[in-house]
Amino acid sequence: MLVVLSAAGSQAARAQLPAGTTDTTAQPFAAPQDPLRADANAALDKRDYTSAAKLLSELADKNPKDAHLLYDLGLSEDALDRTAAADAAYRRAIATDATYFDPHLALGLLLARTGKDVEARAELVTATGLTTDNQALKARAYRALARLDQTSRPSAASEELLSAMKISPETPDDILLSGELAESSGDSSAAEAAYRRLLAADPHNRDAAAALSHLLINQKKPDQAESLLTAALAKDPESPTLNAQLAAVYEQEGKATQAVPLVEKLHAAHPADPEITRLLARLYANSQQYDKAAPLYSALVASSPQDPTLLDDSGDAEIHLHNFALAETLLKRAVAQPERFASKDGLSDSASRLAFAASENNDPETTLQALAIRDKILPNSPSSLFLAATAHDKLHHVKQATDLYKQFLSVANGKFPDEEWEARHRLITLAHMR
Repeated sequence: MLVVLSAAGSQAARAQLPAGTTDTTAQPFAAPQDPLRADANAALDKRDYTSAAKLLSELADKNPKDAHLLYDLGLSEDALDRTAAADAAYRRAIATDATYFDPHLALGLLLARTGKDVEARAELVTATGLTTDNQALKARAYRALARLDQTSRPSAASEELLSAMKISPETPDDILLSGELAESSGDSSAAEAAYRRLLAADPHNRDAAAALSHLLINQKKPDQAESLLTAALAKDPESPTLNAQLAAVYEQEGKATQAVPLVEKLHAAHPADPEITRLLARLYANSQQYDKAAPLYSALVASSPQDPTLLDDSGDAEIHLHNFALAETLLKRAVAQPERFASKDGLSDSASRLAFAASENNDPETTLQALAIRDKILPNSPSSLFLAATAHDKLHHVKQATDLYKQFLSVANGKFPDEEWEARHRLITLAHMR
């Protein structure tokens, strides 16, 4: 998330404004003799943004080419969370004076906050190319750019972060971002060093503890992550992020009984958080509490109906509850979008589950279609051969069923006694049907 810039203009009230700041040496208005201007300044001083916005709007109608006035109008609207009005005022200020640094910065931050990253980046790039006496603000523009570019342009983000630190002192957020960038580039040693440096300087820094724990979990170092998280939670016991990470560590260590209560508490406090809900559903499934996992997965699927992994997990839970018709429906939706699976193994697993659910649901055609998807990725197994044999048997494909039952028996080797007994008896029956 971008760090929102706060206003730091000549008026004390403007320190609370969310989108940007004015130059401390600049006069907010060009004609202080107008009583409305004095009233607007007084309203801003008192943080009465509703009155300030109203007065500034009147002034803007009278002075449509006053870029500073329009910018202050944008700040007032921003402080009131009237995003559309703030956006319009900033753009009017820019249209009046394209070289004015402050509205470019404020608009860029506003756009970033509302998820319009491409437009936000364009405004912030423009801001970094403009002249301003306030180098701290220019540094904040570079930092905002670095956050925007963190995922899609990590090399550019590193350069932007360095540009910020050349003109302003390093901040804790800078250290954190440098670690995240190092981690994104695959330099886990540099990332770990950055996170540990930040924790050494600020042992209570929740973000640093979470970032280092995430790194250690990914490195399969659950013992180190558990120690770090336990210490961090002693200082901040209600942190959702840290509690979720500790639960993930317990899951990695096979300690589901310790993980479940943590995540249940988190879910009770944050029932609408999909990541927490997904973690709890997975923990329930891993501990074979499918009756508790199924409704959670159902809610998640309702919110993300195209997520094949969720569909697969939900289908698997329904299989264990013997709800084969529902499981088949869910798994059909999953395998219908193979390109959305993270790996071919994920697709093949889902197709295997679909074949089983369809077989139990007495749908041999879907069983064979699912096996066709699976068999393009994996070699035949005793289970897949038996499912294929029974599907062809139900469809009265005598030759195919006979061949597949024989193939199954040749590789089963006594490991599937019930299925082997059924295969032998079906072969006897099928022999009389030729």
